[in-house]
Amino acid sequence: MTNKKDIAILRVNHLRGPNIWTYRPVIEAWLDIGELEECPSNKLPGLYERLTAWLPGLIEHRCGVGERGGFLERLRDGTWAGHILEHIVLEMQNLAGMKTGFGKTRSTADHGIYKMAFRTRDETVGRAALQAGHALLMAAINDTPFDLQAKVAELTELVDRYCLGPSTGHIVDAATDRRIPSIRLTEGNLVQLGHGSAQRRIWTAETDRTSAIGESIASDKDLTKTLLASCGVPVPEGSVVRSAEAAWEEAQDIGLPVAVKPVDGNHGRGVSLNLMSEADVHAAYAIASEEGDSSAVLVERFIPGNEHRLLVVGSKVVAAAKGESLWVVGDGTSTVTQLCDSQINIDPRRGDSEEFPLGLVTPQDSEIKLDLKRQGLTPESIPQAGQKVLIQLNGNVADDVTDEVHPDVAYVAALAARVVGLDIAGIDLVCEDISRPLEAQRGAIIEVNSSPGLLAHIKPAKGEPRNVGRAIVEHLFAEGETGRIPLVGVTGTTNAALTARLVGTVLNLSGKHVGVANRDGLFLDGRQVTAQDGTRFDAGQRLLINRTVQAAVFESNARTILSEGLPYDRCQVGIVTEMGMAADVADLYVRDDDALYNVVRSQIDVVLSDGAAVLNAADARVAALAELSDGAVLFYALDEANETLKAHRAAGGRVAFVRGGHIVLAQGIEDMPLLGIDKVKPATAAQPEALLAAALAGWALDVPTDLICAGLRTFDAAAKKGKA
Repeated sequence: MTNKKDIAILRVNHLRGPNIWTYRPVIEAWLDIGELEECPSNKLPGLYERLTAWLPGLIEHRCGVGERGGFLERLRDGTWAGHILEHIVLEMQNLAGMKTGFGKTRSTADHGIYKMAFRTRDETVGRAALQAGHALLMAAINDTPFDLQAKVAELTELVDRYCLGPSTGHIVDAATDRRIPSIRLTEGNLVQLGHGSAQRRIWTAETDRTSAIGESIASDKDLTKTLLASCGVPVPEGSVVRSAEAAWEEAQDIGLPVAVKPVDGNHGRGVSLNLMSEADVHAAYAIASEEGDSSAVLVERFIPGNEHRLLVVGSKVVAAAKGESLWVVGDGTSTVTQLCDSQINIDPRRGDSEEFPLGLVTPQDSEIKLDLKRQGLTPESIPQAGQKVLIQLNGNVADDVTDEVHPDVAYVAALAARVVGLDIAGIDLVCEDISRPLEAQRGAIIEVNSSPGLLAHIKPAKGEPRNVGRAIVEHLFAEGETGRIPLVGVTGTTNAALTARLVGTVLNLSGKHVGVANRDGLFLDGRQVTAQDGTRFDAGQRLLINRTVQAAVFESNARTILSEGLPYDRCQVGIVTEMGMAADVADLYVRDDDALYNVVRSQIDVVLSDGAAVLNAADARVAALAELSDGAVLFYALDEANETLKAHRAAGGRVAFVRGGHIVLAQGIEDMPLLGIDKVKPATAAQPEALLAAALAGWALDVPTDLICAGLRTFDAAAKKGKA
């Protein structure tokens, strides 16, 4: 046992898929609360006051009470340390910017030992939050200091480093709303939406439809302008130059004022605007040349007006934002840099991470220094009291104006994206009034950006947030598409592995490329790819990532569900062949049949509403899972006289059984003899229950009965792996 005022964390496990706790990934911790088992929260002096002082957000935790303040009510009346730690960890994650709300804590049969689970969006962050929460709780119990601000800062840094960026997360959330599954492919923002052959991929605002040629064109401003102009898109006149002297000559030819920018680049970097003198043009040339790492620089007519960013997805504008000039007002004592910090960077919308729609302003940037120089200032200058100083003429695009965009402007922006060849593009244009056609005000498109930022539209400084993630998901998946392929999950012991292979064979004969992951390995169209245990989470994910796979079958068991979770979020067909023995997973604190039932039920909990559960009616515990299925239920048993089978059939349900040595499918009063077991390979026929389960799975997936027969008849369980 641990000391009285300590909690030992015995084991920490990341359940990456649906599990006994919830459908989503969680961190599960085994806790030994020691003698705190005899000291609920109402017997620990000052605990309530210290926790509520440190974490006032706990008032929002509803807990089992079901209303605001529910957890604090439990804390005040008396609850145990494991439950308290659960809520502290959740709140620590919330403070760090990773919003989560699910958590559960349950006692085990062993005195003082608890299992605690909490939702997390990243394993590294979740584990760190657990350790931080443990330290905070111990400090609150023992009345010792705790530096909450420092711990939250550490967690926030981990969230920024390991979690999806806000733009990518917004798209993934939109996919989730459409019930489209997602898989994060890297530690960065590369995410797969959907499974197997139905998948699409995103990388923030790039998709697998984004043209590499289009991206290259967009990064070449001169080429972009040439193509746009040839298609009638208004662009500022200008030319590429290769020296500061040539830049000034071009500026004189065009007419002042002018803009100078790198030829190869985007997102406004290295751009200087409203240049009126030779010195300014020379200085701007140096900035643009350095930013573009090339002597080639673009000089073009300066377009007066406000900068706007229009987001084009597919063939239409889905959001628009407007920029504003940035000014500071002198106080006679502060430098320009200090004024920027006190008047601009103090804005809560600004920050140096992805979650902020506006960036921090740094007067030391070359473009800002040039603007200051033109006003006779430097970043260290002290403007007079009341003096207005221009910091940035354009940029800071963050005010939503989507509803103001003129249809002609939207058409031109969408055309620009198509001309360049981008399926998602950020179109930068300058005009006085976005509600009027560009031609009527000498407006122009100044830049086409690939991989545009989305935050200005998701979290605008002013105006209505736009659900651009939904627009991107709708662009990738037509109405009615879910990104799903037929998935079959098989949970059990003796018959599960063979059942999975048989179902895979039946689906393969129906014309699909099929992956199977079971205890014998990983199989693609019947060919063994690896002989390593395929019931592990990673093996299942390999099938879901494979673009050639059109259907997949997975074997699971109580141990893999407890230790990793299922490798998929939902399945079309869930099969339970046997319940197994609690003794096999007793080391995981599953000590009785009720606890085992709670584990195996996970397989049926994930069946889609238009799917089916296939259950062994000969095992009463398995048959009892029927009530949990959101989809249809199909039963099988060797004995046609099985009471569960008879009742289900009488109610019009589908069943399978053996009669006179033949496999029979039945529904209501109709019998459909399938094939004689003597026609099946001997090693396969030795497990007739597996044949029945596989036949029902094929039926549930609308595979023609002749193909079901062919699959059962041709598969040979005795053949070398990969030859069946």
